[in-house]
Amino acid sequence: MSKELDKSTLPTATLGETLAVIGDVFVPNIAKGVIIRRPKVVGMAEKMGLDKRSIRRLQKLNQKYGAGPLMLKTPDSKLMALVLDPDHANRVLNETPEPFATAEWAKRKALEHFEPDMALVSHGPERAERRRFNEEVLQSDCPVHGLGARFVQVVEEEANELLSRVEAEGGTLDWEMFEKTWNRVVRRVVLGDSARDDQELTEILEKLRSAANWAFFHPGHDRVKEDFHERLCTYLERGEEGSLAAEIARAPTTDTTQPEHQVPQYLFAFDPAGMATFRALALLAAHPDHAERAQEEIAANLQQPAPKHDYLRACVLESLRLWPTTPMVLRQTTEETEWNNGTMPAKTSVLLLAPYFHRDERVLDYANQFNPDLWLQGGAGDWPMMQFSGGPGICPGRHVVLTVTSHMLASLLQGRECQLTPPDRLVGSKPMPPLLNNYDLVFNLKTY
Repeated sequence: MSKELDKSTLPTATLGETLAVIGDVFVPNIAKGVIIRRPKVVGMAEKMGLDKRSIRRLQKLNQKYGAGPLMLKTPDSKLMALVLDPDHANRVLNETPEPFATAEWAKRKALEHFEPDMALVSHGPERAERRRFNEEVLQSDCPVHGLGARFVQVVEEEANELLSRVEAEGGTLDWEMFEKTWNRVVRRVVLGDSARDDQELTEILEKLRSAANWAFFHPGHDRVKEDFHERLCTYLERGEEGSLAAEIARAPTTDTTQPEHQVPQYLFAFDPAGMATFRALALLAAHPDHAERAQEEIAANLQQPAPKHDYLRACVLESLRLWPTTPMVLRQTTEETEWNNGTMPAKTSVLLLAPYFHRDERVLDYANQFNPDLWLQGGAGDWPMMQFSGGPGICPGRHVVLTVTSHMLASLLQGRECQLTPPDRLVGSKPMPPLLNNYDLVFNLKTY
């Protein structure tokens, strides 16, 4: 590559195109809530088909500008690029954290409201140490965590109590009922049984996350943040056996590690995992043949203390592919990077829009279909799928999440028929909608 080509300029969107990207991609996702969802806006976005518009916007830019990456003319002169090509997306993910850092500036401004020293918004030696700690605690390379049997027990206990309430309500399960149970599971898994009923801890974190939705536009709740970390540290100091807090207490740390800044991310990340679980339940309700396969897997694993429910995990992965809970994956360049058609400057924010890649019907025959077999067959090959990000920046807690989510599905489905109310809320014979509002899903559970 010639020196002149090395320094050539990447294609740049017009001001009008940039404003269209802001309107079709950034505004809807920010309005829905990047750090914590705003249920009413999610419902509105579903009805208006805003997620489909964001996909179509990037497809049009791809048709006009080719592979890109495409630089945007941002009004505040911040450097930003859209990734439009799957090979480029894989490069960004695989070359994390250098030269594509996870500590993107907007992400840092958001997460500093409750976890300013978290690995995801750290870089260099700090990130390396914090990443090491998270991978060790979460056993990121293990499909089933060493505490998997305990996690399964927690899920089953809470799910059984939920099912008793569902039966008392005539078989009806809605999001509000599910969320309360889910939060109890999360607190017990992360902090121990003593945190089971500490709903106030969850509400404090939600308040901080609501401020984080506004990133640098919100002054923050410094006193609330201090109270949250003090409350959190009481559980971490206790290190209750059978929880991740016990693993944290055993893990070696340095002054850099900052465990109390890593754990909020565990609690935070389980929130969208609950959304994915409820949506996966809807997918199975709308696809009776897949629900039957799920029942077969559940029955085959009844005697195992911590089975790896491959099929149910695949259903959760499909829920996350169809409706990614982190639609905007952000990186920031730490130096100039060379591309086939030009040079990207250092300190450029790089956006990978997950729905654009996950639902690209131009290439993927299954783009808008429920296809859990995709994950049983090894995934989508070289095509970028970002349910848990990817590359060296992949979520270290992904296997813990899949264990808990798959067993929640198993507990709710075992010996029961699950129907969506109304039945036409999601129809398996039709393309899956661009967005599914988990907050207004209602199920009727019937025991066989």
